[in-house]
Amino acid sequence: MNTKRSLLFGIGALAAASSLPVAATISSAGAGTTARRFPNFVLRNHRGEPVRFYDDLIRGKRVAINMMYTVCTGICPANTANLRSVREMLGDEVGRSVFMYSLTLRPDQDSPRALAAYVNLYGIQPGWEFLTGKANEMEVLRRSLGFYNTNPVEDADIRQHTGMVLVGNEAKDRWCMVPSLGPAKQIARAINET
Repeated sequence: MNTKRSLLFGIGALAAASSLPVAATISSAGAGTTARRFPNFVLRNHRGEPVRFYDDLIRGKRVAINMMYTVCTGICPANTANLRSVREMLGDEVGRSVFMYSLTLRPDQDSPRALAAYVNLYGIQPGWEFLTGKANEMEVLRRSLGFYNTNPVEDADIRQHTGMVLVGNEAKDRWCMVPSLGPAKQIARAINET
């Protein structure tokens, strides 16, 4: 799995090499490998409904996943606002052929009720799920999705969490990372072309 540093290097190399959306490839190893790579923990969405991470949210779908927490005063509000623009660009496809997920980095504070208040505050439209779960399982998910820093001191500082979106098409086992503050049009294009 790529680290933040190698992802940033890959993003720069890709941007220099083409006019395609800025993205760093995570995997294209062939069908069937994602089931082993992604845990199938039971999470709760912002409506309090239980969902299995792999079976219900990832299997066979095109997805965009980011990490956030509701009391973040750093990058999270800007990420959410930019991803809301992406969600608007994707329109009715969100919740049908494209699925957006925001996973909390602070499950101890971000209950379904707190996530629902965040959804309401930002005017998030249907098809974009905000998810929480057990702290240890959310940590495993964070790492398995590639949202970590290899420097343990920096990784432990939640304020320095990555501003990336994992975009994937599980059916094709195509995965890339895009900067969450990149142009909304490029993020939407990466989602549509993955």
